[in-house]
Amino acid sequence: MKSLIYILALLIGSLTFAQNENLFEQGNTLYNNKKYAEAIDKYQAILDTGMHSSELYFNLGNAHYKLNHIAPSIYYYEKALLLNPKDKDIQNNMAYAKNMTIDAIDEVPEVGISKIVNSITNIMTYNGWAVMSVLLFVLFVLLFLTYYFAEYTVRKRMAFTASFFAIGSGLITLMLAFRSYSLDKKTNPAIVFAQESQVKSEPNLSSQELFILHEGTKVNILDTVNNWKRIKLADGKTGWISSEDIKKI
Repeated sequence: MKSLIYILALLIGSLTFAQNENLFEQGNTLYNNKKYAEAIDKYQAILDTGMHSSELYFNLGNAHYKLNHIAPSIYYYEKALLLNPKDKDIQNNMAYAKNMTIDAIDEVPEVGISKIVNSITNIMTYNGWAVMSVLLFVLFVLLFLTYYFAEYTVRKRMAFTASFFAIGSGLITLMLAFRSYSLDKKTNPAIVFAQESQVKSEPNLSSQELFILHEGTKVNILDTVNNWKRIKLADGKTGWISSEDIKKI
């Protein structure tokens, strides 16, 4: 019975994959024929099945950009970058889309040691740093055993020095893994979808208006109270915005 269920699951998965491939090709054809709204429907149908990829999000961003949909184009480019952060085409198209936004927000530059540490941390994900730290600790154990059982003084010194380097590197990569995890938890980006949205000093309509944001602006969600989100901008400004006005990436 379990084998039959497994086979049926494989068949359904294969059919879904084939159907999505067909929808993707149809969407590309419609896009090339400048039928951007119809192309979006095809791409969205793929997302509705639970499948996603950087290529799919990239094409959705392109289609929305052609229709001058500022917020959706930036939103899907951001999602594409999450899956493929080094893709130059996504980065370039994102820059074009951001040129359509109204809000000019200057990012606060990182300086000093913090900039160096964050640059190193962002080389890999926290999973990557964690795997590397485990490998280095395993290497340390092997080198220490080599040192312990070595008969010759030269081999002992080499094994000891290498094991010391391995344990030191392992501790550093472990700290980078924890830092990367911490930074990832603090990052909760969203895009403003409302054409114009008031940012308040408190999570209620009667509170003071701090500033106004427009569609396509990227924010970072810090907290949630009822249907309000506390956000932070790249320039350090914070405030409360209606949950309906933003869409989490």
